[in-house]
Amino acid sequence: MASTISAIPAFGAREVDVLTFSAARRMFVRFCVVFTIAVLIVQFSPLDRWYARWLAGTWNDPDGDILVVLSAEELPDDIIGVVSYWRAVYAIRAWRDGHFRAVVVSGGKTKGGHLSLAAVIGQFLVAYGIPKDKVFLEERSTSTRENALFTKEMIASWPGKKVLLTSDAHMFRARRAFEAVGLTVAPRPFPDILKHQDFPSYHIPDACTLALETVKIAWYWQRGWIHLP
Repeated sequence: MASTISAIPAFGAREVDVLTFSAARRMFVRFCVVFTIAVLIVQFSPLDRWYARWLAGTWNDPDGDILVVLSAEELPDDIIGVVSYWRAVYAIRAWRDGHFRAVVVSGGKTKGGHLSLAAVIGQFLVAYGIPKDKVFLEERSTSTRENALFTKEMIASWPGKKVLLTSDAHMFRARRAFEAVGLTVAPRPFPDILKHQDFPSYHIPDACTLALETVKIAWYWQRGWIHLP
């Protein structure tokens, strides 16, 4: 036993530091290789396009009676934000092409804003020809979950077909959030991620957006706010 113990090499502090540095360097190199491969896949494959289209689901631009538009963001001085802008644009197109009797915009106030998201988008819709008395605002919600809850409170008793309009990547979670609170909606996604997939400079930012949306889907599912198929 004594001879066995004496055969075990003893490492000094310097040797331990060298071994630790060597292991850390190997881990760093492996991380860089994996990260580079992931970036190349995202940049040069249709992965973003496939995933965004899958999240969007059915794509048939349904007509209906009530168009529900979900807000996204606004600038600090109550000017419509980029994602909200595109949702508003496609809401205007849906109104012009369809036979909707009302548009419901859902979104509360953000930090630093004086107007609600719904009010900012509502102003834009009216400016582009939707009658003011046809635009209804839900101004309490601060999340997709609350969009569903408060919009249901507002329109559940309204007769007619409800159509939900939001971004392609957002539709998977949004539609299921509405269904989970008991409000049936027909999905009407529009190309948000998909509209610039022909521009490689967008691939990495879009992949980050899709990754964040995936985390939100998992969070909503874990909380019981959506039901997965």
